[in-house]
Amino acid sequence: TMVVADVKLFSGSGSRYLAEGIADFYGQKLGDMEITHFSDGEFQPVIKESVRGAFVFIIQSTCPPTNNLMEMLMMIDAAKRASADTVVAVIPYFGFARQDRKDRPRSAIGAKLVANLITSAGATRVLTIDLHAAQIQGFFDIAVDNVYASPVLLGDVWKHSYPDMVVVSPDVGGVVRARALAKRL
Repeated sequence: TMVVADVKLFSGSGSRYLAEGIADFYGQKLGDMEITHFSDGEFQPVIKESVRGAFVFIIQSTCPPTNNLMEMLMMIDAAKRASADTVVAVIPYFGFARQDRKDRPRSAIGAKLVANLITSAGATRVLTIDLHAAQIQGFFDIAVDNVYASPVLLGDVWKHSYPDMVVVSPDVGGVVRARALAKRL
């Protein structure tokens, strides 16, 4: 007989509205987490309930400000230190993803650094949406699920029948997705 661990959902400050919607959809409350702010600007996430042996989802985008990234890393660390069995970093917006290659001398590869930080913090899996470039999945030493938003977007577009629609990409990295979307439309 397979025993399923407790599933717990936690949210950082950067994706609270989305996390509440996910929790509501699954008929459960978000986990009890408190983020203490200190007078020098530092903060400390504290999980206020047991996660021992649990399957923990931490929902947090890593878009600016960089506090969102640091907050997520600290929440992952807190969950692992509290003996969570599995920690899944759910990252709706993966910040620093445009830095996916060394395109100039003496430049950092930000996406690889963020991947290393998430893995080092203790995440056992990452779930993200529409990575800037598919190769970022290879930057991780843990499993990555990169899901695509286009089916949801297509459904909405077909439902509303927008007239004279144009599909554009904000940069070269999104051209492949934009073309695929335009072709399906």
